[in-house]
Amino acid sequence: MVDKACVFCEIIRGEHPAHVVLDAPEAMAFLDTRPLFKGHTLLVPREHHETLIDLPEEQVGPFFVQARRLAAVMESELGAAGSFVAANNRISQSVPHLHVHVVPRNPKDGLKGFFWPRHKYESDEEAAKFAATLRAALG
Repeated sequence: MVDKACVFCEIIRGEHPAHVVLDAPEAMAFLDTRPLFKGHTLLVPREHHETLIDLPEEQVGPFFVQARRLAAVMESELGAAGSFVAANNRISQSVPHLHVHVVPRNPKDGLKGFFWPRHKYESDEEAAKFAATLRAALG
């Protein structure tokens, strides 16, 4: 299932640029263009499903195995103390394609409640470096 007008589907098809972190049979992950912190990654299923509720049950486990892997490399490769893993379903979902945010976290990083500052990459080259570091760690 594909939505021709969906930017995440366009990224999956290679029609829209993105800093790809993970390219697996069941999912793709790439850097968020408006990161909370550098390394903030979006994990999306390859098939177009709007919400977690829409994702077929047999795909939930394999999809979240990839979320778990991404959470691990936030610590091992970026030196984060932990991570934040979350998905919106319809409300506050900026793109209507299931996506899980995997964000590196550290104590006193400034995230309080849901008023979160964004930390942009200094350049496209810096974003590419973060993507390459995470991609290499994921093998």
